[in-house]
Amino acid sequence: MELHDVWFVLIAVLWTGYFFLEGFDFGIGVLTKLLARNRTEKRVLINTIGPVWDGNEVWLLSAGGATFAAFPEWYATLFSGFYLPLLLILVCLIVRGVAFEYRAKRPEEQWQRNWENAIFWTSLLPAFLWGVAFGNIVRGVKIDQDFEYVGNLWDLLNPYAILGGLVTLSLFTFHGAVFAALKTLGDIRERARKLALGLGLVTAALALAFLLWTQADNGDGKSLVALVVAVVALVAAIGANQLGREGWAFALSGLTIVAAVAMLFLSLFPNVMPSSLNDEWSLTVTNASSSPYTLKIMTWCAVIATPVVMLYQGWTYWVFRKRIGTQHIAEAAH
Repeated sequence: MELHDVWFVLIAVLWTGYFFLEGFDFGIGVLTKLLARNRTEKRVLINTIGPVWDGNEVWLLSAGGATFAAFPEWYATLFSGFYLPLLLILVCLIVRGVAFEYRAKRPEEQWQRNWENAIFWTSLLPAFLWGVAFGNIVRGVKIDQDFEYVGNLWDLLNPYAILGGLVTLSLFTFHGAVFAALKTLGDIRERARKLALGLGLVTAALALAFLLWTQADNGDGKSLVALVVAVVALVAAIGANQLGREGWAFALSGLTIVAAVAMLFLSLFPNVMPSSLNDEWSLTVTNASSSPYTLKIMTWCAVIATPVVMLYQGWTYWVFRKRIGTQHIAEAAH
């Protein structure tokens, strides 16, 4: 296996980790309006991801940085062609981080309500837009012979990509509901489990349609295996949730995300960004990659740094593993 193939796999792993981890905290952000009945319950939900949400975003920075260094042509075409939606995602992530930090800085109800609304919208929009972006990457976009995107914003809003956005939004919200059931106590835990059932059924219908569409257009035997794993894991996650096995439900909803993202990258390879105008103008792991020397240096850096980051993040989740409930929220916090 060539180094550019290795880095394609590593980038796929980084995006998978990002969607697995950031997926449930996007879901929690959306659930602050769908699940929480009052200000105290909103605080409970926010506190479930308070210690980890910023660490989850490290995976996005790593994926973006790895793409820039390993596949500069891919990075350039992607970020120039998808400039507006990616800028909107970036703005949402910035505002979302500010909202988490500023919400409790002042006691006025309107102040806190405004930041809570910001958390909801800046969780919902990226959850949808990431699906749109990856849907377009897999489907193919208008790339010319100079490897430049020549389409417009409306070309990105096609039925396949919009369906992909709905899948990521519903899947992340389901993932968040399962996480909420795993991390909370009392009435909010029970309602999270009930809401997860409905979200899971909606997600199953949308995901099955999207994955079958992907398989029909770009799939092979390997992507078909990933499709089956994703569907079986999602059904099993719904079942485990109904049985009150929140740990298993969360692991299986995470496996659904892992298998679905794996299917997208398997359908994409050896392309990194197909051209819908001419197959010969597609960006591939070969024509979009950096020099072998650059990839070699990056590989050594990744071997050293990646285990350290993963161990630290795993330790963080272990430290903050206990459940919380409304009884843990002090009145002064409101």
